[in-house]
Amino acid sequence: MNMLVHSPKPLIQFGETPLLITPTAKQLTPESPALSVLTDFTQVTPQSVSADTPIDDAHLKMRHGGVRLLFVLDKANHCIGVLTAKEVIGTRRINLAMQQRNLDRTEITADMIMTPWQKLSAMPFEQLNSLTIEDLVLSMERFTEQHLLITEHKQNQPLSVRGIISATDIQHAMGNKATVQVTSSTVPTASSFADICKVITGHDL
Repeated sequence: MNMLVHSPKPLIQFGETPLLITPTAKQLTPESPALSVLTDFTQVTPQSVSADTPIDDAHLKMRHGGVRLLFVLDKANHCIGVLTAKEVIGTRRINLAMQQRNLDRTEITADMIMTPWQKLSAMPFEQLNSLTIEDLVLSMERFTEQHLLITEHKQNQPLSVRGIISATDIQHAMGNKATVQVTSSTVPTASSFADICKVITGHDL
């Protein structure tokens, strides 16, 4: 019986400078499903910090992770609030925490300036699933925050945060298609869903 001998094929050597393949950017329109701009936590691990993290360390994590929001966890790993770049870079909440607790800035931690859960707004995943991007943005006309949390409540399970949508992610994903009536190819920078709504409806920021 003949035995076939398989010899490994030799590796190639580059004969010219190669190109580097990168993911194709999403091409979205206002009519695209709103789910297209969801950062889904079943696919992407959310960025978080412990409640006692110094604010400068939290800011550094934001910069290294390329995010502008961190979830704040207690010692039991429960999510007790969110911390945004606005709170870390700004001075109002930090100064208030320093005054109320008689602490130096280096002693201020994430839980002292975060937005607690009871003050957050969210949209159920089922509702988001029925919307287009334009529907979503128009429904958030008066929402002045930059991030929208998406919740999911499965049967016999506790309420959970399924993902997050950023106003700037919508703008970047849609590019100069982020307009319905605006003809300029340069879309103004949006800092909230209310800003994006102005673009969608044809009003300058």
